[in-house]
Amino acid sequence: MTAETPTQANRLASNTDDAVLSVRGLQTHFFTDEGVVKAVDGVDFNLKSGETLGIVGESGCGKSITAKSILQIVEAPGRVVDGQILYRGEGDEATGKSTDLLQLKPNGSEIRAIRGGEISMIFQEPMTSFSSLHTFGNQILEALRLHTDLDKSEMFEVAVDWLDRVGIPNPKQRMLEYPYRFSGGQLQRAMIAMALCTNPRVLIADEPTTALDVTTQAQILELLMQLKEENNMAIIFITHDLGVIAEIADDVTVMYLGKVVESGPIMSFFDNTRHPYSRALLTSIPSMYTESRARLPSITGSIPHPQNRPSGCPFHPRCESFIDGVCDVNEPMLSKVSEDQQASCFLYTET
Repeated sequence: MTAETPTQANRLASNTDDAVLSVRGLQTHFFTDEGVVKAVDGVDFNLKSGETLGIVGESGCGKSITAKSILQIVEAPGRVVDGQILYRGEGDEATGKSTDLLQLKPNGSEIRAIRGGEISMIFQEPMTSFSSLHTFGNQILEALRLHTDLDKSEMFEVAVDWLDRVGIPNPKQRMLEYPYRFSGGQLQRAMIAMALCTNPRVLIADEPTTALDVTTQAQILELLMQLKEENNMAIIFITHDLGVIAEIADDVTVMYLGKVVESGPIMSFFDNTRHPYSRALLTSIPSMYTESRARLPSITGSIPHPQNRPSGCPFHPRCESFIDGVCDVNEPMLSKVSEDQQASCFLYTET
């Protein structure tokens, strides 16, 4: 990656869409002693203000690494090796310019001002996301101190209010406690409060409701949708739960082995799923028409290790629509298959 340059030099002409965040050709690789692992291998998507993009796929498909790449917080030995992440800040709306976040130093002042402030993230593992040496109150107040102009008393009131809004009882008392006093579900809610307290323009939510009971999950999803409407907040919602995606997402992106295999509006996705992997995901979940005690269909095999990618289409060893001599030899490109859908599959090309 290139070194950080002045802000003016990082402003790039935006494309014709009105995306607040545009990811183009993102590649994030891990350089290990055993070889190069292509965790993210050419991901593209656009995110508009006031809309929710759902990113789905099995564990190991690159969803979380994509999210971390946006904020430049990929752990070593991983690093972003190619692509653009164009972010349009509040001051860029009138000019139509964007900032390529990958042109900023990972620890530079510009990306730190954006990370946690304008773009917040709810991490998948709440147990490892808080410092055990500081009270939770000190940690959420630090986020407010870095990204708001509030005084100390105002910050305390905002923090307590957010803890209450995410369903943590006795929020004033819990501000004084250390993270080990919180249960897993309470830590998850506390992390959600910390991510939302700065009123971000973009929220990246990585499995944000996994550790929560069904009732609390519904409350958190309702809160996110309310904030999206009130603040025109854009959301990237990463999950394996297609039921949640159907409820909250405007668009969906399906990932497999570091690549996007299908994308489009949520209604088109559920009404006319195109990629065989997407169809397999949908048929593997129960519906109201599923017979009692009936065995649910499952996807044959398991996702390959990114270091041992199959030749041709990465999904072909598990695909029921596999075309011998085509899918195992050539790799399909993500292309338009309908007016508003894209898929990477030879079923929809002349090849």
